[in-house]
Amino acid sequence: MAAADGARLGVGMVGYSFMGAAHSHAWRTAPRFFDLPLRTEMTAVAGRDPEKVAAAADRLGWQSSETDWRRLLERDDIDLIDICTPGNTHAEIAVAALDAGKHVLCEKPLANSVAEAEQMVAAADRAAQHGVHAMVGFTYRRVPAIQLARQLVADGRLGQIRHVRAQYLQDWLSDASTPLNWRLQKDKAGSGALGDIGAHVVDLTQFITGERLTGVSGMLETFVPERPVATEFSGLSGTAGTETGPVTVDDAAVFFGRMSGGAMASYEATRYANGRKNAIRIEINGSAGSLAFDFEDMNVLHFFDATEPPATAGFRRIVVTEAEHPFVAAWWPPGHGLGYEHAFTHQVVDLVGALAAGEEPAPSFAEGLAVQRVLDAVERSASDKHRWIDLA
Repeated sequence: MAAADGARLGVGMVGYSFMGAAHSHAWRTAPRFFDLPLRTEMTAVAGRDPEKVAAAADRLGWQSSETDWRRLLERDDIDLIDICTPGNTHAEIAVAALDAGKHVLCEKPLANSVAEAEQMVAAADRAAQHGVHAMVGFTYRRVPAIQLARQLVADGRLGQIRHVRAQYLQDWLSDASTPLNWRLQKDKAGSGALGDIGAHVVDLTQFITGERLTGVSGMLETFVPERPVATEFSGLSGTAGTETGPVTVDDAAVFFGRMSGGAMASYEATRYANGRKNAIRIEINGSAGSLAFDFEDMNVLHFFDATEPPATAGFRRIVVTEAEHPFVAAWWPPGHGLGYEHAFTHQVVDLVGALAAGEEPAPSFAEGLAVQRVLDAVERSASDKHRWIDLA
């Protein structure tokens, strides 16, 4: 069984590209800024290319490397598997790791299909009976301004929620010559903008409001059906080759829904919004107030208190960098903002804390499955003339 109550937590990571680098930074940084209840060790990273994975281990701070992720499961010095690979591999790795008694942190979306996600939840349920736990990496939950937004809603400061409005806007595919990569291939990614970034705003709105989507109607669009195949790819950029290949996922998704508390909800996810690099925009309107957030100004939350006199009422700009704000006390003095990478560090802090306490970390695989069901419903709606799909 994985060591959840010992002094040491050995970590093995699968994948070392964009997400692997972000997760590695978090594992390196968390014990240096936070008093963790377990001593984390970056034991090994796995990848298929011997030279590249060895170089990544050296660059990112891992003690060793493996060319087969299954070797991580066989090693007694590894207690947790961190999955940073394309979605088509999540289920196989996670289920095998949990059945081998390893804790699991898996990048989002949880899987490429509801069926795969259900298999992962079943494996997590089996493992939990033996003190082994799993978490899905919806990292934006750990942005301090998002945590404050959730608290304001929980405290009743917005009253009855009436509108939920969310966008995730990027532009890295706006140029039709940007090369084809795994994120544009359905067999590897599952879906395009819908699953890659739309999953985040679905999770965030449900997290902030404490409510769930009960039904959706959606529309998907692929603007550029064929692209040059990448000869090399790193992060979100690559080198285009002379061959071309089909884009088999959506470029943009728009859908609306109903929240369990009765609120109307609307969502947009696109990688074609020129000028928007990583704009996660959320606005929630309630009977007693509103809040608004944009990740491109991630240290700020806007809050409107509708109970104030009209003559002085207005949106309040809250700079979420005080020591009283979630996670912030471990970092810098007030006004010294945090960045993208800090949420990954906070994810490690929460995960290690939960494992040390023998508790299920959040978001659980079950929460990841709930998001997967929403994505699936949007796809089914879009393929059937935007038909309304109820969610159980």
